[in-house]
Amino acid sequence: MKRKTIKNTVEISGIGLHKGEEIKLALKSNGQESDEQGIIFKRVDVADKNNIVKVDYRNLFDLERGTNIRNEDDVKVHTIEHFLSALSVTGITDILVEISGNELPILDGSSAGFVEKLLEAEIVELESEIEPVVIKEPVIFSDEKAGKYVMALPYDNFKISYTIDFNHSFLKSQYFEIEVNLENYMENIARCRTFAFDYEIEFLKKNNLALGGSLENAVVVGADGPLNPEGLRYPDEFVRHKILDIVGDLYVLGRPLQAHIIAIKAGHYVNSRLTEMIAKKYF
Repeated sequence: MKRKTIKNTVEISGIGLHKGEEIKLALKSNGQESDEQGIIFKRVDVADKNNIVKVDYRNLFDLERGTNIRNEDDVKVHTIEHFLSALSVTGITDILVEISGNELPILDGSSAGFVEKLLEAEIVELESEIEPVVIKEPVIFSDEKAGKYVMALPYDNFKISYTIDFNHSFLKSQYFEIEVNLENYMENIARCRTFAFDYEIEFLKKNNLALGGSLENAVVVGADGPLNPEGLRYPDEFVRHKILDIVGDLYVLGRPLQAHIIAIKAGHYVNSRLTEMIAKKYF
């Protein structure tokens, strides 16, 4: 299949989830004239060191609360998973992202805004080809002590089956399965927001995290349900958002994936371990 980029430059701005700062993005073509293919971030606020950070599984770090990358000069870009999810479903393999800070804007906590902007920018094919990663035998990562599992199985297309399970009075177990393509994703996944439990908020703020978080960009779950006045967008919005995340986390590979992904209580770290195992086996 052909590599793809965007034809027109588009801009996005918004608050970063963890630091609460205003972030501006300029999404630009990374086409034939580019020296380096792939998904490239350029920290325009950094002048005294290498400000180019490439999406690559070897550049991942600190995956407890999000998906983050850094370069050899320790220049970082945080919380890239929702944007990568949007790139994955739109098929964009090559893009330059000029960013004014160290994390992406959270927007409304979903990926819908990113998908809309990418489509607005007009997706175009490049001359060069890209080979999808075709899983030919099971690749499995498990953390048995925590009860977390994720695996990639051979499959003709791209499917995700996801189970979450929380020891919580309101949010317990949810399951969702989807054939991942743009139409299904926009209908079932793109609008699903990130979430946190109310008892986590104080801890996060004390640790200088989620400083930009609010009911405008996340679902906050209390003992009896969401604290957001408008409620949920889907009854199972939580597990659907986890699918949004894993689509983005797997796109750290930078190539389309042909596999059936089964995830149980996974998260960014667990997803990254599967990504690393796939990369080492197939790259």
